[in-house]
Order: sequence, then C-alpha cells, then structure tokens
Amino acid sequence: MIGALARPALAFGVALVVALYLTPLMRKAAIRFGIVDRPDGRLKTQREPVAYLGGLAIYLSFLLALTATLRFDSTEVLGLLLAGAIVVILGLIDDFGVLTPGQKLAGQIVAILTLMNASVYIKLAFLPTWAAVALSFLWLLAITNAFNIIDIMDGLAAGVAAAAALVLFVVAVVNGRGQSAVLLAALAGALCGFLRFNFHPATIYMGDTGSLFIGLMLGSLAMNNAYTRSNLVASLAPAVILGVPIFDMLFVMYVRYRRGLPVMIGSPDHFALRLRKWRLSTRQTVLCSWGATFLLGLLGIGMMAGSAAAAASILAGLGLAAIALAVLLRRVDMSL
Repeated sequence: MIGALARPALAFGVALVVALYLTPLMRKAAIRFGIVDRPDGRLKTQREPVAYLGGLAIYLSFLLALTATLRFDSTEVLGLLLAGAIVVILGLIDDFGVLTPGQKLAGQIVAILTLMNASVYIKLAFLPTWAAVALSFLWLLAITNAFNIIDIMDGLAAGVAAAAALVLFVVAVVNGRGQSAVLLAALAGALCGFLRFNFHPATIYMGDTGSLFIGLMLGSLAMNNAYTRSNLVASLAPAVILGVPIFDMLFVMYVRYRRGLPVMIGSPDHFALRLRKWRLSTRQTVLCSWGATFLLGLLGIGMMAGSAAAAASILAGLGLAAIALAVLLRRVDMSL
C-alpha cells in the first residue's frame, strides 16, 4: 500500500507547491493586463475587481505534477490532457467575454468527443456500447457545466472539487487504479494550492478556465473508477460523490424555469447564495458545502461496500433529502 501511495503523494506535493508559486504570478499578470472580474452590483458583489487566470495556474500545476510522476503512454491519459487543454483554451477565451453560450457549448462538445475518441467513456458490462457512449456524453456535459455554474462564491467550486477529488482518490486506491489515483492526487494538490488564494476573501478567481477544466476532469475520472463490485446500484455512486454541484445545477435550472428565465442567463438562484441570504456567512456556506461533499463521498463509498438494498436505501434517502432542501431553499426571498 505504501508503494502504491508514493507516486500519488509526490503528484499531490508537486501540484500543491507549483500552485502556491504560480497562483500569485497569475494574479499579477491578470491585474497588469486587466483580466479581472469587475463588480456589477447584481451577481458580482465583491468590493473591487478580482483577478482571473487562477484556472490557468490550476491547469499548469496539474500538468507539471503529472509530467513529474506519470508516463504519457496511455491513450486515455493523452485524451484527458488534450481535452483538458481544449476546455482551458475555451475558458480562457470566455473569460475575455467574447463567446456566446452556443459557442461555449460547441467547444465543450469538441472536448467531450475528444475524450470519447480516446476511449474515455462509461464501461459497464450491462450497458450496450451505444447507451454507454450516449450516457457518457450527457454525464460529461452535465458535470462540466455543473462546476461552471457553482463557481459563484469564494472557495466554493475549488473546495468542493478538491473534496470530491480526494474522495475519488480513495476509491481509486481501494480499487487498485494507480493511474487514476495519480491524476486525482495531482488535481487535488493543484486545487488545494489555489485555495490558499481563493478562500474568502479571494484575491484571484479560477474563471471559466478553471471551472470548465475541473468539471471535465472530475467527470471523466469519476465515471471510470470501478464501483459495482458489490452491487450494480453503486454505479450511481459518482452522482452521489459529485452531488453538491449536481444539486445546484438542477436547482438553478428548476428555479429559472419556474421564473420564466433562460437557463443559461445568470441569476441569484444558487443554493449557496440562498444559504448566505438566509443566515450563513460566506465562509460558513463554503465550509458547509465542503463538508457536504465529504459526507456524500462517504455515502457513495458506503453504496459501493454494501448490498444492493443498502445502496438503494442510501440513494432514496438522499433523493428525499435533496427534494426537502430544494423546497426550503426555494422559500428564501432573494428579491431584496
């Protein structure tokens, strides 16, 4: 076990150190060239402009850590890196505010198809190939956008992603998936280093560059991590582990639909903003979200370890809890 953890530990450490070094440099570059997020009094309520390009620091830290710890001789790894580069470039262009929602979606589809061309898709024996490919496409598109949508508060998206990556790392180690363990450790290290500067009050944001990248990476690494050794219901464990961004995405889509608003147009309907409006501070809201991710991770692992009946019970309980939470959050008045 110690030998199996050596490379992931090195990957985490390298990514952490590089992110701690690169993130302030990216902040200086963003400020110098005016690549900042300016307050608008509606959704962007920070007191002064905050630098972007944090996502570029996350990506470079992840890439350099893998260069030091992993051989790029796997088609799946090369596919992940190429698709990751596509969404990083896409997000960087979008951070300049020049992409329409349709163009942004088209770029995501190109990245997802790149992954599938590298044989990165759901592999379950009971699913026909066409169904697995279709489901993989929808899953990757959903998770990529879920992390993009949840990136609305200091430390929220990065912290939730780091917590999910650590849970998925444990799953990979338990299942003997050494390559996935290294990838997840590198991603977690890069996110932890970035969080040093992104936690409230944030001095740099990841922007679409980072949110699209971490969404695609976690979506890819989560869907192929061996969950069904004890029961087939546990094939839904990735959705549980990534439950926080999935809940926010579905909740926002529902609220905007009920209000007659376009789904792609920003609005203060996110669960985190409603919790903060209710009575929690920004830090408390973010820490609760991190804790919820770890809790969901434990429940996801519990689904893997137990019987089909136990896994189904966990899933049903979480479904009822999600509905109850959505009803309560819907009652929070966001008009003032």
